[in-house]
Amino acid sequence: MSRPGPVSPSRLSIDRLSLVTKVARLYHEDGLRQPEIATRLHVSQSRVSRLLKEAVALGIVRTIVVPPAGVHSELEDTVRDRFGLADVVVADTSSDDEYSILAALSGAGAAYFETTLTGHDRVGISSWSSTLLATVDKMAPRTVSTADVIVQVLGGLGTASVQMKATHLVERMAAVTGASPVFFSAPGIVASRGARDAILEDQFAREVLDEWSRLTVLIAGIGSVAPSPMLKDSGNAISATEIDALSEAGAVGDICLHFFDAQGRLIETGFSKRTVGIDAAAMRAVPRRVGIAGGARKYEAVRAALRGRWIDVMITDVDTARRLAAEPEV
Repeated sequence: MSRPGPVSPSRLSIDRLSLVTKVARLYHEDGLRQPEIATRLHVSQSRVSRLLKEAVALGIVRTIVVPPAGVHSELEDTVRDRFGLADVVVADTSSDDEYSILAALSGAGAAYFETTLTGHDRVGISSWSSTLLATVDKMAPRTVSTADVIVQVLGGLGTASVQMKATHLVERMAAVTGASPVFFSAPGIVASRGARDAILEDQFAREVLDEWSRLTVLIAGIGSVAPSPMLKDSGNAISATEIDALSEAGAVGDICLHFFDAQGRLIETGFSKRTVGIDAAAMRAVPRRVGIAGGARKYEAVRAALRGRWIDVMITDVDTARRLAAEPEV
């Protein structure tokens, strides 16, 4: 025998509906607590609780979430579901110029890391990203430790200014999270595969590689094929010939100098054999991989990174998120 369905308002007496409505208004509109309602109406507190539940079941009380201006929770959910991500943070922007986007992304990134890092996280961070530099500079120091170690995952030696930025990035994030910094004092790009292998054979490098295998969080920018201003100024810039070779191979973007095509598939070239940093397999093995990027110039790279599952948490601007939400499901 089937159970009867929920009671509809039409099947209840007006007196009963009046009581349910009165209790609901006292609780939700007047702000009275359940014991106060029970005293006022001379009923038990347990009955007040039942009547409040009944008000919800009958549709007398409905919960509506109204996001404030600048909050894009529905858009975040759409992008998350479209690309199978664990989380999405959409930053509201005042305009579509790169300065405004950088300011919005760094603020959203700082808030995300301040609220989601645990005291036991082992965080890897890329060293060549102006967005990450701005993000870390906006993070406020915490009174308790929110991470165990902050590990540099890509060589940062080049010009003195680039080394200083890479060091500052790791030092600053370690300071605000109360973590221990682990630096990787090596060039990000070297002349040959042999030179790269020799660096990675060093005992100090092996210790850093061991840290890479233990990461719980990876934080990285997402780059386009054309070198960023920071990379151009590093003294390690990719040559025009190598950029052409990457483009001809179908590359549209990179994470930690691992280039991928429009579908997010890894592209192996001679250049990839000369980069000194965390390898693609180790990077993909990190449980939480956070990408921060936005703007029209980065759109193809961001979309490809999501398609290829390079990251599982995306922090981006509202215009990029809207374009991603309009993409077909993967």
